[in-house]
Amino acid sequence: MSTKQAPEQKAEEVPVPIVNVVDIKQETVSLNLPSYGVVTPKYKTILVAEVQGRLLSISDKFVAGGMVKKGDTLAQIEPSDYQADLSQAQATLAQAKAKLDEEVALGKVAKKDWEDYQNGPAPDLGLRIPQRKQEEANVKFAEAALARAQRNLERTVIRAPFDGIIKARSVDLGQYVTIGTNLGELYDTQTAEIRLPIANNELAYLESIDHPDTDVTLSTELAERTVTWKGQIVRSEGVIDQGNRMVYLVAEISDPYLRANKKTGQLPLKYGSFVTAVIKGRTVDGIVTLPRHVVRKGTVAVVRDDNTIEMRQVNIVRSDVENVYIKGGLKEGERISITNINNMATGQLVKVIGEENSSDIDRKDDVTGSAIAAAGEK
Repeated sequence: MSTKQAPEQKAEEVPVPIVNVVDIKQETVSLNLPSYGVVTPKYKTILVAEVQGRLLSISDKFVAGGMVKKGDTLAQIEPSDYQADLSQAQATLAQAKAKLDEEVALGKVAKKDWEDYQNGPAPDLGLRIPQRKQEEANVKFAEAALARAQRNLERTVIRAPFDGIIKARSVDLGQYVTIGTNLGELYDTQTAEIRLPIANNELAYLESIDHPDTDVTLSTELAERTVTWKGQIVRSEGVIDQGNRMVYLVAEISDPYLRANKKTGQLPLKYGSFVTAVIKGRTVDGIVTLPRHVVRKGTVAVVRDDNTIEMRQVNIVRSDVENVYIKGGLKEGERISITNINNMATGQLVKVIGEENSSDIDRKDDVTGSAIAAAGEK
């Protein structure tokens, strides 16, 4: 035991971590704002009966999902009573006009008779002026009754007030309806709206807070593929919601159902769809975009030319789910470590993937070979 050779003493090797890096590149980017919402029609209306009667006919388009155009006939109420009212109003008007003509003629006769007497100015009663005014009023009353009868007859035909899609129908053929009866619900298909919640502090990233007219891209999953639509932010509701402390921006999309112009392969944006939105924000120069996991407590690991680490504080403009946007603190061409290493500190030596030289590899092989030979001798 006393003559046994002591083992060779070697200094303990400190492992050098290997990292992957990316080169800094400053860009001009739009600080887009993510959001989400549900597609709704800009206009929707409840169709109600303005006259009463039995439903004589219902259009084939007047069903849930039916597409209609402005002025299309949806249903008709039995018109016979209103046609009779119209005929009666026309007759009453004709009688009133005849009596008015009679009074005008009698007034002319009375005036002629009074002029023959030449006994001063004639009184109004003598010239039958009050009687003529009464008949003129009767004519106006009869004209108003005729106009009302005409409107009631027109209201027996239920027409679509705008281009739209039938959401629901609440009546059936032969049903008796009264004034105010709910016939169905109609959604406008010319313009769709989406309310998009945005955190109040993120409004600063818009070009204009008071007039946030900017582009928005909407997307959702349809038929196992991502479909996108282009829209426009038209206004801000200007009130912070008490429930979620968000401000709502309202986006509009024209012709969501592609009724006016449909391209090959294009899909409609149906009401009720849940969509994710990307709102175009302010354009800023000199922005560095890095993955979110690279930045820790506002610092990034800069790999210097001698492959040592510098933990540098950076100015984060904003961040989203995936990326962090930095302005200032980083120069073009600098290298950033994107490999997470615990307890990384300034001055720490690292090796960059792809930069290991052949001498290092040969030295590792020699060390490994010597160790294997020593083990064989034993």
